Amino acid sequence: MKRFQTRALISEWVRHQKATGKMIGFVPTMGALHEGHISLVEQAKQENNLVVCSIFVNPIQFNKPEDLKKYPRTLDADLEKLGKAGCDAVFFPTEKEMYPEPETTVYDFGMLDKVMEGRYREGHFNGVAVVVKKLFDTIQPHRAYFGEKDFQQLQIIKAMVRIESMDVEIISCPTVRESDGLAMSSRNIRLTEDQRRDAALIHTALKMGKERFQTHNINDIRQFVINYVNASPHLEVEYFEIVRADTLMPVAPEGDKDEKVVGCIAVYAGKVRLIDNMAFNS
Repeated sequence: MKRFQTRALISEWVRHQKATGKMIGFVPTMGALHEGHISLVEQAKQENNLVVCSIFVNPIQFNKPEDLKKYPRTLDADLEKLGKAGCDAVFFPTEKEMYPEPETTVYDFGMLDKVMEGRYREGHFNGVAVVVKKLFDTIQPHRAYFGEKDFQQLQIIKAMVRIESMDVEIISCPTVRESDGLAMSSRNIRLTEDQRRDAALIHTALKMGKERFQTHNINDIRQFVINYVNASPHLEVEYFEIVRADTLMPVAPEGDKDEKVVGCIAVYAGKVRLIDNMAFNS
C-alpha cells in the first residue's frame, strides 16, 4: 500500500495510474476506521482497478472545538486495517497541507444545509463540502464512496459536485450495523455499557416508524419515534424528521407516500451524539 502525505505526490501517482487506463475508486474518511469504512473500501475494490483512501480530521467541519479535540485519532491502526482490506494508496495530509491559507469558500446549498444537522451544526456542511472538493481535486477519482448513515452529508456532496461540475460518480453504500442494529460509528466506543445497550433502540424505533408509514399520519409517526427513544433514561432525541430524499424538506402530514421518503434522527446518549436514518418506502 502506497502512503502519501502531500497533495502533489499523490496527484502525480494517480495521474500515472490513470494514464495506464486504471479506474480509481476513492474513499474519504476522518480515520478511526471500523467495518463500515472497510465495507466502502471493499465495494470500491470490486468496482475499480485501484482504491485510494484518505484519512484527515477536517477541522473546519467541527462547529465545537471540544468535538475536534475529542475526535479519535488512530492512524497506525487505520493504516493496518486499510492494508488488510487491500487499499492501494492512502493519503494522510497535515492540516497545513490541506489549508495552507485560511479557507474562505462559502457554498449556497439552498435549504439542504439549513435543516436537520444544519440547524444544530452551523457551518458543518460547508466545511465538509470544502474538504471533499479539495480531496476530489487532489485524487481526481472516477468514483467516490460514501455511507448512507450520513444521509444529509451525501446529498450535500452530490450538490457540491453539481455546483462545481465535477467529473466524479458519487456512490452511496448501505449503512453497516452492529448485530443489534446500531449504526457503526467511531463514536460508539465512547458509550457507556448502559448507553450502548439502549442505543439499539434508535434502529428499532426507525423500523417501527417505517412499519407505520403507509397507515399513519406523519406527525403521529414522528411523535411515536421520539417518545419510543426518549423512554430510555440514557437517550434523548435532538430531532427526528421524515423528509423527501431529494430535497430534505419535511413530508406533509398527509403527504404523497409514493415519493422517496427518509426518516432521519439524531440522539444524544449522554454527551455522545448518534445519527441514523432509514428509507420509509423502499
